[in-house]
Amino acid sequence: MKIAVTCQNNQVFQHFGHTPSFALYEISEGLISAKTELPTGDSGHGALAGLLREQGVDLLLCGGIGGGAIQALTEAGIQVIGGVSGDVDEAVGAYLGGTLKADPDFRCNHHHEHEHGHEHGDGKCRCSGH
Repeated sequence: MKIAVTCQNNQVFQHFGHTPSFALYEISEGLISAKTELPTGDSGHGALAGLLREQGVDLLLCGGIGGGAIQALTEAGIQVIGGVSGDVDEAVGAYLGGTLKADPDFRCNHHHEHEHGHEHGDGKCRCSGH
């Protein structure tokens, strides 16, 4: 199994579409067998699902994420758990141990920006409520 986590400074990055990198974990017999970092470069929302699919990712842990990204990841065969925060290593360890806590209201919804605290002055979404 391979797990990806949105990552910046070893913390779960809170906006999937703007994540600077993914922490990738190889899981063998329920334990982490390897960890690498995958920079995203200039990849946008749409390209990130393909990037993770190419890496053979089975599961994504992230902070906020929109419905379109969830759909693209699901179509790529990647399970998504949003609303995760904190240290990336601890998040993966908690997932493997069955104790991962995630915020059930994790989705970024560009059509309800005031309700969710988004700013769109430059066309980018910054989830200030997450």
